[in-house]
Amino acid sequence: MPKISNRGQNMPESPIRKLVPYAEKAKQQGKKVYHLNIGQPDIKTPDIALKAIKDSDLKVIEYSHSAGNETYRRKLAKYYQNINIDINHENIIITTGGSEAIVFAFMTCLNPGDEVIIPEPFYANYNGFATMADVKIKPITSKIDNGFALPKIEEFEKLITDKTKGIVICNPNNPTGYLYSEKELTELSKLIKKYDLYLFSDEVYREFCYDGEKHFSAMYLKDIEQNVILMDSVSKRYSECGVRIGAMITKNKEILETALKYAQARLSPPSFGQIIGEASLDTPPEYFKEVYDEYIARRNFTVDALNKIDGVFCPKPKGAFYAVVKLPIDNADKFAKWLLEEFSYDNKTVMLAPATGFYSTKGLGINEVRIAYVLKIDDLKEAVKCIEIALKEYPGRTN
Repeated sequence: MPKISNRGQNMPESPIRKLVPYAEKAKQQGKKVYHLNIGQPDIKTPDIALKAIKDSDLKVIEYSHSAGNETYRRKLAKYYQNINIDINHENIIITTGGSEAIVFAFMTCLNPGDEVIIPEPFYANYNGFATMADVKIKPITSKIDNGFALPKIEEFEKLITDKTKGIVICNPNNPTGYLYSEKELTELSKLIKKYDLYLFSDEVYREFCYDGEKHFSAMYLKDIEQNVILMDSVSKRYSECGVRIGAMITKNKEILETALKYAQARLSPPSFGQIIGEASLDTPPEYFKEVYDEYIARRNFTVDALNKIDGVFCPKPKGAFYAVVKLPIDNADKFAKWLLEEFSYDNKTVMLAPATGFYSTKGLGINEVRIAYVLKIDDLKEAVKCIEIALKEYPGRTN
């Protein structure tokens, strides 16, 4: 029997989804499972986007331009121009989700064996994308004690070798919810310029910034315009995770011309997804105000309630809709599995994402989980109550 490729064997499974069979079994047993493990909002998709599909009168669902429909790219360019990102439609390639934007960026800019530095904990699928591109991730650890702030630039510089070709940031951050400041990114840009590195900036949570804080895009950084590749998506902004539409954006013409060859190889991004994405750009401001207020309320409740539980520490995130939480447990993977297999409170339980899957350094995150506060507050109340009871009953509690 032929052997599976080394790349396939090395491809990591999703730490967010690997517990799905246990959750399915728990549901078959009649348990109510509160999903705090995945960033799937229960926020309604904008009516204007759904209407665009219902009103579509296409007679043939045909290929689009490999870079995406020009009408969509022109309209999307105006969206960025309105937030002071100076680009035009020719700086944009529409992709099949933000995931493909990251894959295109890695495959375009990096050679097999090249290294990228990423602050950990980081979005777990970066591991998968790096494996697909045969690229090595060099993690730099941020700490829960200071809310996962960007590590000092000197620490980044210590990791740079002749194989280092880029730095990846996610801002606001998944999984920590940390919002990188203009000062932090400006310092980072000096390193990008000094060593002529790529800066891959994942900004899919741009709209979700709290407490009066403003998002600072990597596209604002001076003197490194040719080094920055922005990855974006409609998934979270408009609660359209299943639409699978994203974008890769850069002012670097050579990157765009090269990435377009990958886009041509997959022919075109999804037709109906582009229709939804284009229509979504006309979403009224009231939608975002309502969503913003809802997430603030969810964040405040979740973080405050968790910090009231004995032995639990949860820094208050400034962005996205995630928090990494330190728990008084021996092993987050065991705890998450135990919650689904053995625990039940009033016939309810919780599905969490063990933080070990968001760290590249072995042994880190062992007593941490990521929580996605994407459920309505009544459900969050029940979920946190389950966590509180579970921590009292869990045999691997550490204090």
